[in-house]
Amino acid sequence: MEKKKGLRKKKGRKFRKVILMIFLIWIAAGVIQNRATMAHSFLENIAAADSHRIPVSEEWNLIVVNRWNKIPEDFSVSLTELENGRKVDSRIYPYLQGMFDAARADGIYPIVREGYRTSEDQKEIFDEKVQAYMDEGCSRIRAESTAKEWVALPGTSEHQLGIAVDINADKTQSTNDEVYAWLAENAYRYGFILRYPRGREKVTGTSYEPWHYRYVGVEDAQIIYEKQICLEEYRKDDQ
Repeated sequence: MEKKKGLRKKKGRKFRKVILMIFLIWIAAGVIQNRATMAHSFLENIAAADSHRIPVSEEWNLIVVNRWNKIPEDFSVSLTELENGRKVDSRIYPYLQGMFDAARADGIYPIVREGYRTSEDQKEIFDEKVQAYMDEGCSRIRAESTAKEWVALPGTSEHQLGIAVDINADKTQSTNDEVYAWLAENAYRYGFILRYPRGREKVTGTSYEPWHYRYVGVEDAQIIYEKQICLEEYRKDDQ
Protein backbone atom coordinates (compact mmCIF):
# COMPACT_ATOMS: atom_id res chain seq x y z
CA MET A 1 0.00 0.00 0.00
CA GLU A 2 2.77 2.40 0.98
CA LYS A 3 4.62 1.44 -2.20
CA LYS A 4 1.59 2.37 -4.33
CA LYS A 5 1.30 5.72 -2.55
CA GLY A 6 4.96 6.38 -3.27
CA LEU A 7 4.49 5.58 -6.94
CA ARG A 8 1.48 7.90 -7.12
CA LYS A 9 3.50 10.73 -5.55
CA LYS A 10 6.34 10.19 -8.04
CA LYS A 11 3.87 10.19 -10.93
CA GLY A 12 2.24 13.33 -9.52
CA ARG A 13 5.62 15.09 -9.31
CA LYS A 14 6.53 14.02 -12.85
CA PHE A 15 3.16 15.23 -14.11
CA ARG A 16 3.62 18.62 -12.43
CA LYS A 17 7.13 18.89 -13.90
CA VAL A 18 5.78 18.16 -17.37
CA ILE A 19 3.02 20.74 -16.95
CA LEU A 20 5.58 23.28 -15.67
CA MET A 21 7.88 22.59 -18.61
CA ILE A 22 5.02 22.97 -21.08
CA PHE A 23 4.04 26.23 -19.38
CA LEU A 24 7.60 27.58 -19.52
CA ILE A 25 7.95 26.58 -23.18
CA TRP A 26 4.65 28.30 -23.94
CA ILE A 27 5.83 31.50 -22.23
CA ALA A 28 9.18 31.37 -24.03
CA ALA A 29 7.44 30.88 -27.36
CA GLY A 30 5.19 33.84 -26.61
CA VAL A 31 8.16 36.03 -25.74
CA ILE A 32 9.96 35.03 -28.94
CA GLN A 33 6.84 35.66 -31.01
CA ASN A 34 6.27 39.00 -29.30
CA ARG A 35 9.85 40.05 -29.97
CA ALA A 36 9.55 38.93 -33.58
CA THR A 37 6.32 40.91 -33.91
CA MET A 38 7.95 43.97 -32.35
CA ALA A 39 10.94 43.64 -34.66
CA HIS A 40 8.65 43.27 -37.68
CA SER A 41 6.62 46.29 -36.57
CA PHE A 42 9.82 48.29 -36.07
CA LEU A 43 11.00 47.47 -39.58
CA GLU A 44 7.58 48.31 -40.99
CA ASN A 45 7.68 51.68 -39.22
CA ILE A 46 11.11 52.41 -40.69
CA ALA A 47 9.88 51.49 -44.17
CA ALA A 48 6.76 53.64 -43.68
CA ALA A 49 8.86 56.58 -42.53
CA ASP A 50 11.09 56.26 -45.59
CA SER A 51 8.13 56.12 -47.96
CA HIS A 52 6.51 59.16 -46.32
CA ARG A 53 9.63 61.29 -46.03
CA ILE A 54 9.43 64.47 -48.11
CA PRO A 55 12.37 66.82 -48.74
CA VAL A 56 12.14 70.13 -46.88
CA SER A 57 10.71 72.83 -49.12
CA GLU A 58 12.69 76.00 -49.70
CA GLU A 59 9.35 77.79 -49.57
CA TRP A 60 8.18 78.33 -45.99
CA ASN A 61 4.52 77.99 -46.93
CA LEU A 62 4.97 74.49 -48.42
CA ILE A 63 6.90 72.81 -45.61
CA VAL A 64 5.43 69.39 -44.83
CA VAL A 65 5.30 68.58 -41.14
CA ASN A 66 3.74 65.34 -39.96
CA ARG A 67 4.66 62.26 -37.91
CA TRP A 68 7.33 61.33 -40.47
CA ASN A 69 8.63 64.82 -41.27
CA LYS A 70 9.80 66.95 -38.37
CA ILE A 71 10.06 70.73 -38.19
CA PRO A 72 13.42 71.88 -39.60
CA GLU A 73 15.87 72.75 -36.84
CA ASP A 74 16.54 76.19 -38.30
CA PHE A 75 12.85 77.10 -38.64
CA SER A 76 11.89 80.40 -37.01
CA VAL A 77 8.67 82.39 -36.89
CA SER A 78 7.58 85.98 -36.24
CA LEU A 79 4.18 86.10 -34.59
CA THR A 80 1.16 88.38 -34.58
CA GLU A 81 -1.28 88.18 -31.66
CA LEU A 82 -5.00 88.00 -32.43
CA GLU A 83 -7.77 89.69 -30.44
CA ASN A 84 -8.44 86.52 -28.45
CA GLY A 85 -4.78 86.07 -27.51
CA ARG A 86 -3.98 83.34 -30.04
CA LYS A 87 -0.93 83.88 -32.23
CA VAL A 88 -0.13 83.16 -35.88
CA ASP A 89 2.78 83.71 -38.24
CA SER A 90 2.71 87.38 -39.18
CA ARG A 91 2.96 86.46 -42.87
CA ILE A 92 -0.43 84.71 -42.90
CA TYR A 93 -2.29 87.27 -40.78
CA PRO A 94 -3.60 89.41 -43.69
CA TYR A 95 -4.94 86.31 -45.48
CA LEU A 96 -6.55 84.97 -42.31
CA GLN A 97 -8.17 88.34 -41.64
CA GLY A 98 -9.42 88.55 -45.22
CA MET A 99 -10.95 85.08 -44.96
CA PHE A 100 -12.71 85.88 -41.70
CA ASP A 101 -14.05 89.19 -43.08
CA ALA A 102 -15.47 87.35 -46.09
CA ALA A 103 -17.09 84.71 -43.87
CA ARG A 104 -18.73 87.36 -41.69
CA ALA A 105 -20.03 89.11 -44.80
CA ASP A 106 -21.79 85.81 -45.59
CA GLY A 107 -23.27 85.59 -42.11
CA ILE A 108 -20.73 83.04 -40.83
CA TYR A 109 -18.74 83.85 -37.69
CA PRO A 110 -15.52 81.87 -37.22
CA ILE A 111 -12.93 82.16 -34.43
CA VAL A 112 -9.39 80.86 -34.13
CA ARG A 113 -9.51 78.28 -31.34
CA GLU A 114 -5.86 77.28 -31.69
CA GLY A 115 -2.94 78.94 -33.44
CA TYR A 116 0.78 78.82 -32.74
CA ARG A 117 2.00 76.43 -30.04
CA THR A 118 5.39 76.03 -28.43
CA SER A 119 6.99 72.61 -28.10
CA GLU A 120 6.09 72.67 -24.40
CA ASP A 121 2.43 73.43 -25.21
CA GLN A 122 2.35 70.54 -27.68
CA LYS A 123 3.86 68.09 -25.19
CA GLU A 124 1.34 69.07 -22.53
CA ILE A 125 -1.60 68.55 -24.90
CA PHE A 126 -0.24 65.18 -26.06
CA ASP A 127 0.37 63.98 -22.48
CA GLU A 128 -3.16 65.00 -21.49
CA LYS A 129 -4.61 63.04 -24.41
CA VAL A 130 -2.59 59.96 -23.47
CA GLN A 131 -3.74 60.21 -19.84
CA ALA A 132 -7.37 60.54 -20.96
CA TYR A 133 -7.15 57.25 -22.89
CA MET A 134 -5.40 55.56 -19.96
CA ASP A 135 -8.19 56.75 -17.66
CA GLU A 136 -10.59 54.93 -20.01
CA GLY A 137 -8.68 51.69 -19.41
CA CYS A 138 -6.12 51.68 -22.25
CA SER A 139 -2.56 50.53 -21.65
CA ARG A 140 0.09 53.25 -22.04
CA ILE A 141 1.26 51.79 -25.36
CA ARG A 142 -2.30 51.68 -26.69
CA ALA A 143 -3.07 55.14 -25.29
CA GLU A 144 -0.01 56.70 -26.92
CA SER A 145 -0.75 55.00 -30.23
CA THR A 146 -4.36 56.25 -30.23
CA ALA A 147 -3.37 59.74 -29.08
CA LYS A 148 -1.01 60.10 -32.06
CA GLU A 149 -4.02 59.84 -34.39
CA TRP A 150 -5.34 63.13 -32.96
CA VAL A 151 -2.43 64.99 -31.37
CA ALA A 152 1.04 65.32 -32.90
CA LEU A 153 4.21 64.74 -30.93
CA PRO A 154 6.31 67.84 -30.23
CA GLY A 155 8.39 68.65 -33.29
CA THR A 156 5.83 67.13 -35.66
CA SER A 157 2.92 69.54 -35.21
CA GLU A 158 1.95 72.18 -37.76
CA HIS A 159 0.84 74.40 -34.90
CA GLN A 160 4.51 74.89 -34.06
CA LEU A 161 4.97 76.45 -37.51
CA GLY A 162 2.44 79.19 -36.81
CA ILE A 163 0.81 78.78 -40.23
CA ALA A 164 -1.93 76.37 -39.14
CA VAL A 165 -5.09 77.25 -37.25
CA ASP A 166 -7.97 75.36 -35.69
CA ILE A 167 -11.13 77.25 -36.59
CA ASN A 168 -14.43 76.90 -34.78
CA ALA A 169 -17.57 79.01 -34.59
CA ASP A 170 -18.55 81.92 -32.42
CA LYS A 171 -21.36 79.85 -30.92
CA THR A 172 -23.49 82.92 -30.24
CA GLN A 173 -23.87 83.54 -33.98
CA SER A 174 -22.97 80.34 -35.90
CA THR A 175 -22.56 76.61 -35.52
CA ASN A 176 -19.37 74.67 -36.10
CA ASP A 177 -20.98 72.83 -39.01
CA GLU A 178 -21.80 76.12 -40.71
CA VAL A 179 -18.22 77.31 -40.28
CA TYR A 180 -16.74 74.02 -41.52
CA ALA A 181 -19.01 74.03 -44.58
CA TRP A 182 -18.08 77.61 -45.48
CA LEU A 183 -14.36 76.94 -45.05
CA ALA A 184 -14.52 73.78 -47.17
CA GLU A 185 -15.91 75.82 -50.07
CA ASN A 186 -14.01 79.07 -49.67
CA ALA A 187 -10.78 78.77 -47.66
CA TYR A 188 -8.62 78.06 -50.72
CA ARG A 189 -9.46 81.52 -52.10
CA TYR A 190 -7.40 82.96 -49.24
CA GLY A 191 -4.53 80.49 -49.41
CA PHE A 192 -5.76 77.96 -46.84
CA ILE A 193 -6.36 74.23 -47.30
CA LEU A 194 -8.20 71.61 -45.27
CA ARG A 195 -5.06 69.97 -43.98
CA TYR A 196 -6.46 66.59 -42.92
CA PRO A 197 -9.23 65.61 -45.36
CA ARG A 198 -11.36 62.52 -44.99
CA GLY A 199 -9.94 59.45 -46.72
CA ARG A 200 -6.32 60.65 -46.58
CA GLU A 201 -5.53 59.43 -43.07
CA LYS A 202 -2.82 56.99 -44.19
CA VAL A 203 -1.12 59.73 -46.19
CA THR A 204 -1.29 62.54 -43.64
CA GLY A 205 -0.92 60.32 -40.56
CA THR A 206 -3.78 62.20 -38.91
CA SER A 207 -7.52 61.59 -38.61
CA TYR A 208 -10.01 63.80 -40.44
CA GLU A 209 -10.18 67.26 -38.84
CA PRO A 210 -12.69 69.63 -40.46
CA TRP A 211 -11.47 72.49 -38.24
CA HIS A 212 -7.73 72.39 -39.06
CA TYR A 213 -6.64 74.72 -41.86
CA ARG A 214 -3.14 75.38 -43.09
CA TYR A 215 -1.80 78.29 -45.13
CA VAL A 216 0.03 77.30 -48.34
CA GLY A 217 -0.54 80.38 -50.53
CA VAL A 218 -3.43 81.27 -52.84
CA GLU A 219 -2.03 79.69 -56.02
CA ASP A 220 -1.04 76.40 -54.39
CA ALA A 221 -4.26 76.22 -52.37
CA GLN A 222 -6.35 76.51 -55.53
CA ILE A 223 -4.50 73.60 -57.18
CA ILE A 224 -4.82 71.42 -54.07
CA TYR A 225 -8.53 72.28 -53.83
CA GLU A 226 -9.25 71.58 -57.49
CA LYS A 227 -7.39 68.25 -57.44
CA GLN A 228 -8.96 67.29 -54.09
CA ILE A 229 -5.62 66.08 -52.72
CA CYS A 230 -3.69 66.66 -49.51
CA LEU A 231 -0.43 68.57 -49.03
CA GLU A 232 1.69 65.40 -48.97
CA GLU A 233 0.32 64.31 -52.33
CA TYR A 234 0.84 67.78 -53.77
CA ARG A 235 4.46 67.85 -52.66
CA LYS A 236 5.06 64.30 -53.93
CA ASP A 237 3.86 65.40 -57.37
CA ASP A 238 6.51 68.16 -57.33
CA GLN A 239 9.39 65.73 -56.76
